[in-house]
Amino acid sequence: VQGPKVAGFEQQAANILGAAFAVAVSSGTAALHVSLLGLGVGRGDIVVTTAYSWIATTNVIEMCGARPIFVDIDPETFNMAPPALGETLRGLTRDPTCAGRIKAILPVHTFGQMADMEAIMSLAAEYDLPVIEDAACALGAQQNGSSAGVLGRVGCFSFHPRKAVTTGEGGLCVTDDSALARRLRALRNHGQDPEATAPPEFIVPGLNYRLTDFQAALGATQLAKLQRILESRARQAGRYDDLLGETPVKIPAVKDGNRHVYQSYVVLLPKVLTARRDETIASLKKKGIETAIGTIHIPLSSYYRKRYEHREGDFPVTDDIFARSLALPLHEKLTEQEQQEVAGGLLGELGLA
Repeated sequence: VQGPKVAGFEQQAANILGAAFAVAVSSGTAALHVSLLGLGVGRGDIVVTTAYSWIATTNVIEMCGARPIFVDIDPETFNMAPPALGETLRGLTRDPTCAGRIKAILPVHTFGQMADMEAIMSLAAEYDLPVIEDAACALGAQQNGSSAGVLGRVGCFSFHPRKAVTTGEGGLCVTDDSALARRLRALRNHGQDPEATAPPEFIVPGLNYRLTDFQAALGATQLAKLQRILESRARQAGRYDDLLGETPVKIPAVKDGNRHVYQSYVVLLPKVLTARRDETIASLKKKGIETAIGTIHIPLSSYYRKRYEHREGDFPVTDDIFARSLALPLHEKLTEQEQQEVAGGLLGELGLA
């Protein structure tokens, strides 16, 4: 556990991403959790994050004892919308019950395309807040030449089986902050100071979030092929673009300056067909075509709806995107014929063929 293969994997990832330090952990969720703890987020604090993501993004905030404050999304990229972020931060800083409690901004690079980091980092600087990038879906994504995960104070990646690079389960934090890297290494290993010699010194209350050498070796072989893996996914996304681009189904929009790595290929159904989304998923499954919803409307999930009394209409863009989004199959072994069958099946179910 956490031996020389892990150290090599960390250095390999840091080199690829252009980060000074990389800290491997047991999952993407663990990466987010230790990043929040490493930045001192705790009970009563506030972390501003997106309304549309996998639930882990917000669960880790809650597990720190902090409160997630949600921000609506951009209707084109499905990422945190900078105008909504600015409005939220202005409101929070004017509220005497919140001022001083805001500890971080946590944007997500949804489905493999980076959020508008220039605008987000500008707001972070204005309000003197660290940024934690949830880049779980965005290994290899770029924006204006910069890699996902290296623009904020810390970036978090996942090596879950659905990701382009997988270690079975696994995660990674990257940062240029040496003090934070030391703290992250302690937090993943029961709080043990990584720089102390025997006997061990425990500098924080830590966790067991370590990665094994076996997992690291598995990840390292894939990292070496990362560009080929991403090029393959981009070709498959391009096929879907060609098959669906002239239909009423809305294909993913890629903003100028962005390299989208297509962790998921998520389309939007026409608004008039919104009510048929779940029925379409079920019908396609009977035909052997696995599709799924895009991701989670976190404020309307059972726990967060009840705890913070969120309602439909609080985040209107997220309401719309959540209701109409559909993720199509995309993996390295998917053939052109299979993609034609997926697109044809989808259009047929929607009456658009």
